Amino acid sequence: MSPATLPPDIVVLERGWLSSNNILLLGPQQCALVDSGYGTHAAQTVALVQARLGVRPLDLLINTHLHSDHCGGNAALQTAYPALLTHIPPGQAAAVRRWDEDALSYVATGQYCPRFTYDEPLTPGNSIRLGARDWDIHAAPGHDPDSVIFFQPELGILISADALWANGFGVVFPEIEGVSAFAEVGQTLDLIDALRPRLVIPGHGAVLHDVPGALDYARRRLDQFTAEPLRHARYAAKVLLKFKLLEVQQITRKDLLSWARVTSYFSLLQARHDAQSDFDAWIDDLIQDLLRSGAAQAMDISGEPGLLNQ
Repeated sequence: MSPATLPPDIVVLERGWLSSNNILLLGPQQCALVDSGYGTHAAQTVALVQARLGVRPLDLLINTHLHSDHCGGNAALQTAYPALLTHIPPGQAAAVRRWDEDALSYVATGQYCPRFTYDEPLTPGNSIRLGARDWDIHAAPGHDPDSVIFFQPELGILISADALWANGFGVVFPEIEGVSAFAEVGQTLDLIDALRPRLVIPGHGAVLHDVPGALDYARRRLDQFTAEPLRHARYAAKVLLKFKLLEVQQITRKDLLSWARVTSYFSLLQARHDAQSDFDAWIDDLIQDLLRSGAAQAMDISGEPGLLNQ
């Protein structure tokens, strides 16, 4: 195996936003999938998995964490593969059993996730057989307090979820709710550094070969957010807006504002970081940032100003 490549039994289905990457792990006795993408892409997720597996079943589904873009295809995969076993991080097991969309963040983010079930919780500190190999389970709080990552020590390969990307890491969601979590992000980055992975499969984007470079970038970004929490707050709010634009592709300003008003993470962010501003004006300012960066574009829809995802 080349130092720059994955072995053939580890297949990364790199997805564009909205969906997380899906990682297929193939073994003679078992086929496993890590993360299942967003709910509106669920049919595509099933088709991609079926195209790769052919007549073989998918035996095991693992979620690194339960944000909607990582588990939104669970229900569709459970329907497509009735014998499928599903393992999730332990912290949200009770919320999944009673399907509490508030506790699972789907109401607060204004996002969609079809209801799914699970069979067993994952246990950090243990290892789990995924495909042909055993992977160590590590707690990775920060982006999500219950997130886990998986490390294959013989190959030096890490599945990092949203704890490490080429361009940083995912929104630190506990911070939105006023719970300090930047220190946990740093501790997770230190853990990844200590594992010395040769390759990292992130939750979004291509496989990382320059792991030290990615860690350095992530730490500098964390330092910026720690020094300027408002910077992180605006980043988080723009990520939520961008996610909505990606989901609907086209929306009027009026409808986007209406959605933001009932999506509680926006009111939390505005109240904590820009309380003196009018809510609609604050959202408009974020929209202008998206327009200036090219992440969205303004257009005229039947005479009514609107927004189009870029």
